[in-house]
Amino acid sequence: MSAQIGHLARADAEASLRPWSTHAPAIQAEEYQQRIERAQALMRARGVDALLVNAGASLRYFCGVPWGASERLVALLVTARGLPVIICPAFEAGSLEAVLKIPVEVRLWEEDEDPHAHVAQAMKSRGARTLALDPLAAFAIHHGLCDHLEARMISDATPLIDGCRMHKSPAELALMQQACDMTLQVHRLAAGIAREGTTTAELVRFIDEAHRALGADGGSTFCIVQFGHATAFPHGVPGVQSLREGDLVLIDTGCSVQGYNSDITRTWIHGRADDEQRRIWDLEQAAQAAAFAAVRPGVACEAVDLAARRVLEAAGLGPGYRLPGLPHRTGHGCGLAVHEAPYLVRGNATVLQPGMCCSNEPMIVVPGRFGIRLEDHFHVTEAGAQWFTPPSPAIDQPFA
Repeated sequence: MSAQIGHLARADAEASLRPWSTHAPAIQAEEYQQRIERAQALMRARGVDALLVNAGASLRYFCGVPWGASERLVALLVTARGLPVIICPAFEAGSLEAVLKIPVEVRLWEEDEDPHAHVAQAMKSRGARTLALDPLAAFAIHHGLCDHLEARMISDATPLIDGCRMHKSPAELALMQQACDMTLQVHRLAAGIAREGTTTAELVRFIDEAHRALGADGGSTFCIVQFGHATAFPHGVPGVQSLREGDLVLIDTGCSVQGYNSDITRTWIHGRADDEQRRIWDLEQAAQAAAFAAVRPGVACEAVDLAARRVLEAAGLGPGYRLPGLPHRTGHGCGLAVHEAPYLVRGNATVLQPGMCCSNEPMIVVPGRFGIRLEDHFHVTEAGAQWFTPPSPAIDQPFA
């Protein structure tokens, strides 16, 4: 057994957990204001009068309000010039004031009022006719707006929102780095306590408790733990499995720090790997390395996906999404959402630029037998790419 796997008593692992000592600074008010100004510049360049951002990750991005979407409209209206307007239920006014990070005009609506009318009135007061709507807004919001605005005047705000959120600032990168460092430590401890008979449910509980003990926002944001043949399903299968000699172990988990996410996968062997497990693991490592090497400013996202697939296809896997091989995209963006733009996938001509962050996870699935996913994230620099976490060295040595 590897010195990194099964060598820790759970009590010792739990005793080693302490609140994280080095905290990345919070996003400052000045940066929130710069985000609004960036959105306004993009709006003016595209001839858009107003942008409506719904509750969720984008609302947090632009004004610091960390609320999820519900049936009650909470949204930020950004016009091409002037102070943003936030539309919010009247009874939430105190809670809103406590979390807002920028100056705004607040328009409150009562429970028996139509909040979409408030959006239209705010637009009219600013002389705004065209509206770009958050792509993650519910259909009910679009439907409600169409009672007050011409449908043809409402467009997709994806280019505006992604045009801001895809480019991470140094402060955002620092928060993501902390989240990644915390999750990698949790991975190390989870591998350390795994032994014959350990169940997937036990590891999921430990990983959540460990993230919480380190000071992540509310424990794990997600956690997938699979053993043996279940590793062949990218997002797992229901049920509890018990660890056996010769099983591959796939753990995919993450946490958030002030809303910014980590997402790391390790696949390793419990016991001794057979020749096929080792061969496929080594191919996965090579594909991940090829994707990383392809990253540099000016390269299209699809070229990074292609670099990983070329390694696999040269070894007789695929082609395309055929199995055995890689059944999904090579990677996704990450930030305030675990999955966000840009996506490393065939057909995506988005050009990589400094500050963009992506996962690198060209998973290999061998149907009916096993799957291997190694996932680390990188951010684009002027010189190429920089890892948030060091990749796995070997199937029986998951950590550098």
